[in-house]
Amino acid sequence: MPIKKEKLRLAAITILVKDRQKHSADVNRILTENGHLIMARLGVNVQRHCVSNCTAMIVVAVEGTARNIAKITKQLNGLYGIAAKASVFA
Repeated sequence: MPIKKEKLRLAAITILVKDRQKHSADVNRILTENGHLIMARLGVNVQRHCVSNCTAMIVVAVEGTARNIAKITKQLNGLYGIAAKASVFA
């Protein structure tokens, strides 16, 4: 019986980082490990004039299986001070 390939899906993962100076290295590590799935990344400084303890938002466009997308989102949500949500399309 042939193995059925999982369908690739497009998704946007929105990541809220409560303190970007403190937590950005952990977020970047996870994104780098999954870089083969990332199509684009947008970082937004929520508090534009903030110097310390700044909140940031990152939106990542990915293409992968539903399992891949869920895995990245779960890894990010496992980090302290991070909230991630995925919007999966098609």
